Amino acid sequence: MPGDRATDTSYPPAAPMTAFLGGAGEGPLCAPGLGWAGEGPGASGKNQRVCHAAARLEMGSLWEEFNRLGTEMIVTKAGRRMFPTFQVKLSGLDPLADYVLLMDFIPLDDKRYRYAFHSSSWLAAGRAEPAAPGRVHFHPDSPAKGAQWMRQIVSFDKLKLTNNLLDDNGHIILNSMHRYQPRFHVVLVDPRRDSERFAHQNFKSFSFPETQFMAVTAYQNHRITQLKIASNPFAKGFRDGDPEPCVYVGAKPRTLPYPLPAFPPLSTYGTAAGPTFGYGQQ
Repeated sequence: MPGDRATDTSYPPAAPMTAFLGGAGEGPLCAPGLGWAGEGPGASGKNQRVCHAAARLEMGSLWEEFNRLGTEMIVTKAGRRMFPTFQVKLSGLDPLADYVLLMDFIPLDDKRYRYAFHSSSWLAAGRAEPAAPGRVHFHPDSPAKGAQWMRQIVSFDKLKLTNNLLDDNGHIILNSMHRYQPRFHVVLVDPRRDSERFAHQNFKSFSFPETQFMAVTAYQNHRITQLKIASNPFAKGFRDGDPEPCVYVGAKPRTLPYPLPAFPPLSTYGTAAGPTFGYGQQ
């Protein structure tokens, strides 16, 4: 299905099971390749237990439909879940190895925006506000075996977005009227004593351009509101208030079994990664 793959088009076939023979973290590194979304061109030297990982975005056609209109995601002080929900189907993992799955969100540019109702378009309105505290969201089932992750669709339905800079619930903090790109990371749990030395080899990152969005405190484009109501089974929340008063405890910060690898810099995403509907530069 068009639009359901990560930005890199050089998807390799999943490695055969024989590629995973040997102890955890052992074996040859992946050969140099074209790189994957979020890793930068020419990324190589990844652990064989992550370099063959592939991720397919679920509900790709719905994401594309929102993207054509200009996706907006609500941020609230209490935290609001994303819709569409970020879901992926994984393949190419070592069935017997342990993996941690997580997400982060990066600014797409250094601008803040305003919505021009007379032209139904977004316009640049100045420099971006200082970046909100960087956070990651761990999938609550992490860590788990590769076989478990590949058995079913991985859903980040518990992830919440907030604009509360003092949030202590572990929600993702974003600035309203700024554009963001969600990123998805597969991190191998390396049992070696000196695993910190290999952190840069033990993860693989994915991004899907159709999941870019504008963070807002209220929907600006009425067509986005209509589409969310039409496609969201919990859309009554738009009329009756937020149906999620409780705080999801599993979203609180957690620690990895070893230091988190340094993910690619924000400059990974240039202007070419912008959504199809575009933004004005006035």
